[in-house]
Amino acid sequence: MAAKDERGRAGEERAARHLTERGYDILDRNWRHRQGEIDIVAGTRTELVVVEVKTRRTDWFGHPFEAVDARKKDRLWRLACAWIAANPDRVRGRRLRLDVIGITGEDVESAIVEHIEDLR
Repeated sequence: MAAKDERGRAGEERAARHLTERGYDILDRNWRHRQGEIDIVAGTRTELVVVEVKTRRTDWFGHPFEAVDARKKDRLWRLACAWIAANPDRVRGRRLRLDVIGITGEDVESAIVEHIEDLR
């Protein structure tokens, strides 16, 4: 596995801990579909949250949130709908929401974690 992939996986693990510490249940990780992959699917009693995680050493080439453009948001919505279609019993009337978590820092464990809820 390439160092970039290992860093991305470490960032996703950090993001999952961030979510569980805030009361979210992790429902799925690295869910793959022909249209792409969802990093994390999390839930609360009332919401189903599809989370894109972006991990960077620095913001020298742009903030992690800048990597989630309109095209990426559209693909995340399509993937969210595909996940719901594949897991209808896990939705239970929850409102769907897209979030992005940006992790910036040399060491993922001590990096800055930023969380945008309800990305539109």
